[in-house]
Amino acid sequence: MTEDAQSMTAHADLAVLLIDIAVLSMMGMTAIAIARLRSLFALVMLSGVYSLLSATWFVIVDAVDVGFTEAAVGAGISTALLLGAMLLTVRTAKADKPLKRVAPILVCVITGAVLIYATIDLPGFGDPNSPANVYLAQEFLQRNYGDIGIPNVVTSVLASYRGFDTFGEVGVVFIAGVAVALLLGFGERSLAATLSKKIGGKK
Repeated sequence: MTEDAQSMTAHADLAVLLIDIAVLSMMGMTAIAIARLRSLFALVMLSGVYSLLSATWFVIVDAVDVGFTEAAVGAGISTALLLGAMLLTVRTAKADKPLKRVAPILVCVITGAVLIYATIDLPGFGDPNSPANVYLAQEFLQRNYGDIGIPNVVTSVLASYRGFDTFGEVGVVFIAGVAVALLLGFGERSLAATLSKKIGGKK
């Protein structure tokens, strides 16, 4: 490899590293803002932003299918449903007492410690001899184009090899959206219409 090629590779690696740091930093700042805000509207909007940043991170680590799902469900459907659910409650969260925050913090710290401890038994990142890269993975890589005719293995797995599972996931998301819509109500049964009638009656 020539010096120019090595220099270009080094610059590309540095650019990727800076992008990783920038995305992770924005995710961290968004999470802190979500934890500190009291406005429910701002919380919902920032949750959508966090989902978009998460989708970006999934794309960076080559999990494009997960990133697409996160963008569609996390930033799209979930944000719309939460905005609709805001009709059933106040726009500002009540202030918590400082002592009530101790238990959630402890739960988060303990859960994080357990998850970090569990990663000790995981194989190394990119290990070709790991269970995920041996057995079925090799078979899918070899048979994919001949069976499906699609060069992207992830797409063929989601749409064909496990197509029924993907169809079931889509059905679950659709049923969840319909359930939330039914809880919120339609027309005269909706909370917004009920509150409008009450306000109009008082006047």
